[in-house]
Amino acid sequence: MDQNTLEKTLADLGLGAVRYYDRLGSTNDEAASWASQNAPDLALVVANEQTSGRGRAGRTWYTHPGGSLAFSLVLHPPRGDAYLLPRLTALGALAVCDALRKDFSLAAQIKWPNDVLVNRSKVAGVLAEVHWTGEELSALILGIGINVLESSAGNAVLDGVELPFPVTSVEAAFGHPVDRLKLLHSVLAGLIAWRPRLAAPQFLQAWEANLAFRGEWVQMSPGQSPGKDGLPSGLEKLPPPIHEGQILGLAPDGSLKLRTRSGETVTVRSGEVRLRPVGQN
Repeated sequence: MDQNTLEKTLADLGLGAVRYYDRLGSTNDEAASWASQNAPDLALVVANEQTSGRGRAGRTWYTHPGGSLAFSLVLHPPRGDAYLLPRLTALGALAVCDALRKDFSLAAQIKWPNDVLVNRSKVAGVLAEVHWTGEELSALILGIGINVLESSAGNAVLDGVELPFPVTSVEAAFGHPVDRLKLLHSVLAGLIAWRPRLAAPQFLQAWEANLAFRGEWVQMSPGQSPGKDGLPSGLEKLPPPIHEGQILGLAPDGSLKLRTRSGETVTVRSGEVRLRPVGQN
């Protein structure tokens, strides 16, 4: 992968601009810096190796050279579309699911709110970050990381935190070599196609159709956006200390709907979902 090959492969997508780096700390940070210098809409940053990529809950991810896809897009949402910002993480995840299903016949699913699973193991993650200039929304950075080659499934969290979920790679699940550039093109094409339909009922329907663990009992652990009592909004209604519920689906705003053991339906607006294995606490 290099700048010229990347530009040629993605030429038909109508991207604003493309920047390729052999080695980079964080594609999201680089995209944010570019956005502050008036990067165009759909400006793309791609790194062959990412040494300090960010995930949820403060985790720092390292992607081995050539083993994964690590990229970020600069998006400039219209002023009236600010209410759709919560759906942008799902936009990235849905584009990954569509590409894995179409190109590799993999039954990918979205682990709410921001991970993509194959065979109940994490294959990709999405991180959306909003940037403001005063009270004006200046840009949204949508970062996506995909484990592509079989060896990349062993990517480590740099700070030594134990991974909360099993991981896999596209190649391991598919059983054959995978072309990273073709996968990148497919994901970006899907993202661009879905973007104008963020407000449409079909988007929420597609998101819900790809929702992992629907009908299953899961444990909720606090994320980075605490609500009442320091817990993700809605999580305070799930009995502690396990915070356990059965996934029912999505609310119209993309929040997660769960049923408690007492039969009450609650809505959780942020946090991490962890599957509760049968017979285990």
